[in-house]
Amino acid sequence: MENLKVKDFDKIYRLMEESFVEDEYRNYEGQKQLLSLDHYTVFVKYHETGDVMAFIALWAFDAFIYIEHFVVNPKYRNRGLGSKLLMNIMNKFDKRICLEVEPPEDELKSRRIEFYRRNGFYLNDYAYTQPPLSKGKKPLSLKIMTSHESVDEAFFNDIKALLYKYVYMKIDR
Repeated sequence: MENLKVKDFDKIYRLMEESFVEDEYRNYEGQKQLLSLDHYTVFVKYHETGDVMAFIALWAFDAFIYIEHFVVNPKYRNRGLGSKLLMNIMNKFDKRICLEVEPPEDELKSRRIEFYRRNGFYLNDYAYTQPPLSKGKKPLSLKIMTSHESVDEAFFNDIKALLYKYVYMKIDR
């Protein structure tokens, strides 16, 4: 994996649009603005043709890493690539990793949670709402998963406070 080449931003944004419901990503300008922030990085796995096979967009904080978006291009799914890239990130950063998932309300959402469980993540059962990412988008009721082990309520509240302060700041509202 390597850092996103800015010229390829449109490729990852298209993958976001294909992979997430509209309320789970920012508008184009807001998402692109994140590239200028110190805490935010996008790692990309490129195919030898230049095609984006997968990407992981994350925020690096002192206490933990937050994966905001993780997408494997549909053309490259079901080959173990997602697990390999997730392990790569876990090895690269020697700290807890957290991410948001939808509650296991249907088979697809349950399978997503099981994927993360197989890769060393734990579902934390605390109430959590993702604020709207852009003007006109809706808040989402989600769950937080963490690597290594589940977290106590105090650490969960620390995660939530940092996410609300930095990730959900008012960039494009």
